[in-house]
Amino acid sequence: MKKILIFTATYNEKNNIQKVISKIKKKCNRANILVVDDNSPDGTAELVKKIIKKSKNNKIKLIVRNKKKGLDTAHKLAYKYALEKKFDYLITMDADLSHDPAEIPNFLKYLSNNDFVLGSRYMKGGRNELSFLRFLLSYFGNKFIKYTLNLDFTEFTSAYRGFNLKKMKKFNLRMINSNGYSFFMETIYQINKFKYKSFEIPIIFATRKQGKSKIPKIEIIRTLFNVVRLYFKDK
Repeated sequence: MKKILIFTATYNEKNNIQKVISKIKKKCNRANILVVDDNSPDGTAELVKKIIKKSKNNKIKLIVRNKKKGLDTAHKLAYKYALEKKFDYLITMDADLSHDPAEIPNFLKYLSNNDFVLGSRYMKGGRNELSFLRFLLSYFGNKFIKYTLNLDFTEFTSAYRGFNLKKMKKFNLRMINSNGYSFFMETIYQINKFKYKSFEIPIIFATRKQGKSKIPKIEIIRTLFNVVRLYFKDK
C-alpha cells in the first residue's frame, strides 16, 4: 500500500485548519497530514496541537517555524520531509478551503499512472470563484505563462498538486529558484524540462470564507519577471 502525505502551509488559518484536517481525514483516512505553520499570531499552531492530542492515530505532524518565511520555503520543507520519511505520494493544497479535499481520491487515482498531477481551474470542468478582477489577473496571467514558455498546461499557479515521489528521482523542489507564488510556475516549468509524465484534473477554486488573502500585489510583478527570466534562460 502506498504511503501518502498531504501537506498544507498555514499562516493565520485558525478558522479553517480544523475543517481542512477533518475533510482530509474523511476522504483519505490512511494518509498522513503535515502542517507547516509560520508562527501564526492567531493561534493556528496551538489549535493543530490540540487536534493532534485528540487524534486517535499518530498521522498528523506539525512543524512550527519561528517567523513567516514564505510559501515556497514551506513547500520545499514538505518535499524534503516526504523524501526523508519515504512517502510514495505527496499532495499539496491550500489551508483556506479554496481547495476541496474531496478531490484527493482523484489525485491518488491519477498518481498511480503519472509522475505529476496538477489541479487546474482553467481546463474543461474546472472553475474559478475569484472576484472578477482577480479572476482576470489569474486567467490572463496563466495564459501569458503558457504561451511565453510554450508549456502544454492550462494552470500554473495552483498549489493543489500531487507528486509521485518514487518516479521523480531526478527532481527536487530545492532546484526551484523563483520565490513567492511564482515558485509554483517554475515548478511546472522544471517538471516539464525533465519530461515527467504529467496529468491535469479539473478543480473548483472556491473563495475563502474565513480570513484574508495573503497574496501581495508585488507577486504579479515578480511572476512576470520570473517568466521572462526562464524564457531567456533557454535561448
